[in-house]
Amino acid sequence: MKQIIPDDLKLIIFDVDGTLYDQSKLRGKMVKALLYYYLPRPWKFKDILILYHFRKEREKRAGFQIQNLESEQYNWCAEKINVSLVRIKSVVNKWIFDFPNKYLKDCVYPGVNLLFHALEKKRILTAVYSDYDSVLKMKSMELSADLLVSSTDNNINAMKPMPVGLNYILDALKIQDKDKCLFIGDRMELDGMCASSAGIPFLLIDKQRAYNNFYNSLSKNLPEQS
Repeated sequence: MKQIIPDDLKLIIFDVDGTLYDQSKLRGKMVKALLYYYLPRPWKFKDILILYHFRKEREKRAGFQIQNLESEQYNWCAEKINVSLVRIKSVVNKWIFDFPNKYLKDCVYPGVNLLFHALEKKRILTAVYSDYDSVLKMKSMELSADLLVSSTDNNINAMKPMPVGLNYILDALKIQDKDKCLFIGDRMELDGMCASSAGIPFLLIDKQRAYNNFYNSLSKNLPEQS
């Protein structure tokens, strides 16, 4: 474990979905919730198509950079399905940004909370960088970080693997030595490439590793601060 932690570590940046919590576990819970709600309401079936196209169009635009990314993501969905933007935003906000949060605490990987406490105790800075807004997610998981950044923030407007978000974090936290940072994520093609573009050391996490005492071990091997 020690060899993956930079000497004199100053900052750990975390991806969120699939990195801090078990995304497949959450999806299982959400499938049940969606079926429970929509099976008795077949006239609302287009809502499922909205969710499908919203996620799919975002996935297709990895590395995309444009002004007003927050608004544009809804327009991409609207281009694929004949539904008003008002309805698209309502459905997405409910089922993607709001409803899943109540399940997150139960899906957090073992040792994540311990690691965040250990980082705070050792005065190692923490940041979160996700393609999706993570403020409510972090609150639901009872986690806090020094800085929360999303690709759709007005001062970012760029999807991973573009390094804009990571570079912003380094500037905001006044970190000059990138070798004293670590970015932890679960997707090499997005998080890993993003870290590489920004010149930040990267650690790939997966479900098996997360459940195999990874975060507990990491918290016990944090370097002492000088």
